[in-house]
Amino acid sequence: MAESYDIIIVGGGSAGCVLAARLSEAADLTVCLLEAGGRDWHPFYKMPAGFAKMTKGIGAWGWQTVPQRHMQNRVLNYTQARVIGGGSTVNAQIYTRGNALDYDEWRQMGCDGWGYDDVLPYFRKAEDNDTYNNAYHGQGGPLGVSQPRAPLPICDAYFEAAAELGIPRNHDMTGESQDGVGFYQLTQKHARRSSTSVAYLEPARNRSNLTVKTGVQVRRVIVENHRAVGVELMDGARVMAEQEVILSSGAIGSPRLLMLSGLGPADHLREVGVDVILDQPEIGANLQDHLDLFTISECTGDHTYDKYAKPHWSAVAGLQYLLTKRGPVASSLFETGGFWYVEEGARSPDIQFHLGLGSGIEAGVAKMANPGVTLNSAYLRPRSRGTVRLASADPAAAPLIDPNYWADPHDREMSIRGLKLAQEILRQDALKPFVKREVLPGPDVQSDAEFHDFACANAKTDHHPAGTCRMGPDAAAVVDTRLKFNGISGLRVVDASIMPRLISSNTNAPTIMIAEKAADMIRADHRV
Repeated sequence: MAESYDIIIVGGGSAGCVLAARLSEAADLTVCLLEAGGRDWHPFYKMPAGFAKMTKGIGAWGWQTVPQRHMQNRVLNYTQARVIGGGSTVNAQIYTRGNALDYDEWRQMGCDGWGYDDVLPYFRKAEDNDTYNNAYHGQGGPLGVSQPRAPLPICDAYFEAAAELGIPRNHDMTGESQDGVGFYQLTQKHARRSSTSVAYLEPARNRSNLTVKTGVQVRRVIVENHRAVGVELMDGARVMAEQEVILSSGAIGSPRLLMLSGLGPADHLREVGVDVILDQPEIGANLQDHLDLFTISECTGDHTYDKYAKPHWSAVAGLQYLLTKRGPVASSLFETGGFWYVEEGARSPDIQFHLGLGSGIEAGVAKMANPGVTLNSAYLRPRSRGTVRLASADPAAAPLIDPNYWADPHDREMSIRGLKLAQEILRQDALKPFVKREVLPGPDVQSDAEFHDFACANAKTDHHPAGTCRMGPDAAAVVDTRLKFNGISGLRVVDASIMPRLISSNTNAPTIMIAEKAADMIRADHRV
């Protein structure tokens, strides 16, 4: 006999863990969380610097994009988490929210209840901030939000270099203003990663009304008479939902599962051999992502953490972390950055920087023979739109991920302007004691064509996919403003896929906010 629960949550990532914890606070709701990945036992999932291992395959599906036709057919690695806690377990722990105007634009697009004033209370509700407790920040919530414990002197020199170009220092880029450079706050607590698995799920695990299953992949949502009634697992077993099925598998996983379930663009589903239950053309459409370009310079000495990649120094760093909770292992390696402008008249910062305290930190990024420093730049409001599609009806097959980077030439122009600004920052006098020479793109890259070639060969995702199950007030939207699926009852989507437009920063904190807000709406809808 099939198991049955009031609510089934598919995907135990940044949103799913929040939902499981918040919904199971209601003792009269039975909740089942299903996660395809495993538990987060490995120490790399807990140590801040473990991020360096994540884009290289640990806890990920191992997916790639299709060849990017506007980037010389480049295929990019596309890290999507396969572990409890999802992106919050494998990311660089950067706590940013986007710009207030991002959410006000959502409201202007018809998403009532999603303006900045509406969502700010949910950001604050989630937070246990170690520094701020004010109109913008909260304390006492589940999510650890902390100041960096392991900055280096080169970070202060970076701030001074930015100031030479007129970019101010900002001590709280998630507060009143986003503009400027500074230290990012991090989703950490006591120098350990504060994933949603650790912050939300662990305290709730012993509740009798909450069941958590890891290593369980869902094959499809079961739909009967235009209602979601449960899910079918890869082994054919069924788990039934008395009230709702909630998809929280991310901007790639959620549309993928919907299409495998017969919900999506009818012509595409027929083409790959999936029986059509509902023709919904926007499922898997509207994919948006931040594309990252970077410049790497060789340092004049050991000013970053590169030397700690060597076995002897790695052991020293591990011991320092165990004894003091400081040093390289306590660093996310990207806790310094900022937001600034490259397009005249931009309504808010349109470029984001991440200062990497080393080289070759992420997969596909060059490693220097000598100590290096990396400055990443990403254009924040791309106009290009891509898709997620099925390669076949086989639920084990990787999806076809097409961010369609630079389909709009404006994105390419702004991205390259951002890269050039990053180069200028590293060339300023304040960084001369730390920076010996630029290695990438290097002095030989001068013309527009050369910058384009460099970018096509070296660009990477910033791991911020969104928009593939768009929220909106219109009938064409995948979900309504309460995140209920249009056309199928008993089905909801709660993750970054519902964003109608990608926000102007990292997406983890906004995804947690979406889940916090959704939990309140779901409980209200069920009067619990």
